[in-house]
Parts: sequence; C-alpha cells; structure tokens
Amino acid sequence: MNYVVCLKHGHKYGFKYVNNLYNMVKRNLTVPFEFVCFTEDSNRLLPNIKVYDLPKVDGMRGWWYKPMFFNKDLPIQGTLLFMDLDVIVFNNIDKLFTYKPNKFCIIRDFNRYVRPDWPKMNSSIFRLQTGQHSHVYDNFIYNPSQATKLHGDQDWIYLQTKDKEFEFWPDDWIRSYKWEMRGKPDMTFIGGRRNFKTIGEPIIEENNSIAVFHGDPNPADCQDPWAIENWR
Repeated sequence: MNYVVCLKHGHKYGFKYVNNLYNMVKRNLTVPFEFVCFTEDSNRLLPNIKVYDLPKVDGMRGWWYKPMFFNKDLPIQGTLLFMDLDVIVFNNIDKLFTYKPNKFCIIRDFNRYVRPDWPKMNSSIFRLQTGQHSHVYDNFIYNPSQATKLHGDQDWIYLQTKDKEFEFWPDDWIRSYKWEMRGKPDMTFIGGRRNFKTIGEPIIEENNSIAVFHGDPNPADCQDPWAIENWR
C-alpha cells in the first residue's frame, strides 16, 4: 500500500494546510494512495483523510515527531511518502513513488543553493518503507535528549543514517521556493510576519514538482499570484 503521510501538531499550521496538501496531492498523483494525517486535533479535516492520533512520548513535539515515521510498529504498513505541510505540490509526483524502489529517499538540504557540495538532508519530503532504518526511532526513544539538543529532526535523521543506505531526490524535483525559485528576494515585515518585500513570479523548470516554503513566508502568507493559485 502507498501512503502520503503528514504531521500536524500544535497550532503553527491549521486544518487548511492539511486539506490543501491532500487536494494538491490528489491533483498531482496518479499512483493509488491513501492520505494519512497524524495529529492530536482532527477538527475540520476532510473526510477522505485518514487520521491517527499522535502518541504521547517524552521529547516528541512539533517536528520532533518525525522520527515516529521510522517506527517499525507504525499502524500503517507499506511505502510512506512523508510531506511537510508548508509545501506546494504543483506537478505530477508519481516519480516520488517509482524512483529507486525500496530505498530511503530524502531531499538534499537547500543550503545546496550556496554550497553546491552540501551533503546534509532536509526532511520536508522523504520516502521509506515501514520499519526501514527503525534505529532512527528506537535510538530517539531510548534517549530523546541526545536528539533534541540538535537543531532539528533532520539533523538527527542525518546523524543516524549518513553511513547507511539512502538516496537524495534529484535536486530539480523538489525546490526551495524562497531561494531556488524566487532567487532569495529581499524580505520585509507584512502584518507582523516576515514576507517577500515585493511580489514576484517563481522560475519553474521542466522537472520541478514541489516547492518547499522553509522559513518565511508560509504558503498562506505568500502574496505571489502563483502561490495563491496553486496552494489550494
């Protein structure tokens, strides 16, 4: 079974982010799949979204729930394509299920924009089989404090898997909206939030399928017409 999975914990992202992600995936994925959200608050999620409660585990909060997806006892068994909520899916993503079957695949971190040889990971989009690299979860549970002293979950995943078998997605499939698609524009504050100083149009290349909105602005705040049109 193929699953597209997401995580909503706390109040940073509302129900609309989950519903929009489901709609964007549905428009751009022809591979049979089930859409699953792990959350403590399923209020107003679309009925076609399968919901599982987040476990209450010491040290797990926000993005620190991501090691949970490496748990061999996860209630869904199959191929899991994890997606952060702050993304825009705008072209076909079948390739994310067919690329390097059975390999753990993840984004090469967007610091590649300034360091072409950057070797670390960004965990906004990754794919694995249930139970693959289960030590990522097991080692977290054994001692959460050794993980949470790091900057973020992707640093923990990198530390745990850098000497194991993994593949980076091709860089041009999944792009940083702010840096790679908008060329790192000047920022300002709009409505109390950091945002692009001027409205612009992203550069979209042939193989681009997903835009990742790391940092600010989030998709709901971006005033670019392209973002408004595609985040729905």
